[in-house]
Amino acid sequence: MKPIVIVHGGAGDIPDSRVKGKLDGMKVAVRAGYECLMNGGSALDAVEAAVVPMEKDENFNAGYGSVLNLRGEVEMEASIMRGSDLNVGAVTLVKEFLHPISIAHKVLIKSPHSLLGGEGAKLFALKEGFPPVPPESLISEHAKQALKNFLEHGDFGRTEIGSSDEGGVGTVGAVAVDANGHVAVATSTGGMSGKAVGRIGDTPQIGSGTYADDNIGGVSTTGHGESILKYCLAHSIIKLMEGGLDANTATTKAVNGMTARLNNTAGAITLSKDGEVGVHFSSKRMSWAYVKDNKIFYGIEQGETLEEDYNKN
Repeated sequence: MKPIVIVHGGAGDIPDSRVKGKLDGMKVAVRAGYECLMNGGSALDAVEAAVVPMEKDENFNAGYGSVLNLRGEVEMEASIMRGSDLNVGAVTLVKEFLHPISIAHKVLIKSPHSLLGGEGAKLFALKEGFPPVPPESLISEHAKQALKNFLEHGDFGRTEIGSSDEGGVGTVGAVAVDANGHVAVATSTGGMSGKAVGRIGDTPQIGSGTYADDNIGGVSTTGHGESILKYCLAHSIIKLMEGGLDANTATTKAVNGMTARLNNTAGAITLSKDGEVGVHFSSKRMSWAYVKDNKIFYGIEQGETLEEDYNKN
């Protein structure tokens, strides 16, 4: 099996001013995941490696730069899944750590439980040696401005930050198939701007934000969280593939089906167990990238596929 990794950086009304930052961040993330695979890393290690740089980049709604709840706080969530045994790790309501995806990975490996939240996630992270950071250090100026706009205009449900002059970030995710044919998926987010304190979205809920099965493939989703979790979007795509559809057709059919039924937008990235790629979004934009045949393929607009040499400096 030729290893492959694909990443996304969020679906939504991404303003023009944020497009370059998104695409640059995609290339950094997909390279991190691909280098891990090329150095013999597992799919599980690769998806974490791809998500970590996006959690440090304020172009994305994950880790530093996460959107804020009504109280002006960051409350993050993440999930990761291993397709060989369907094992999962997820965290929610995380406030004091830069890399929720790494904590979720540790939950998968070390905890008898699959999903830890709030104080329990914090205690677990501290026990496993994750260094806490001041919660305010995770807050970007873009996120503050987006909450201000929300409080003024009540534009509820945005996972993408605001207008053309301040914002445009989104949930992040990665899917990988390694040289041994194992599949893994990781997804991380700060949720939606102006959310209620304690709101939990689709990202940590397995089958909604994340799903991986070595027998079929893997999916990471992004978009309107409440709609994604009602539709179990990631698992819906997997079931369509199990029924015989290719990765791209299954992704397109499920995303469009969710939008038709619930009137909200989403996007997803998919890999089949054989490395077939699926990318589709019903939103205005979604940033994505993958590496194949020594080229990086990427895009953000509807119907767009750009490419560049992987070895380009």
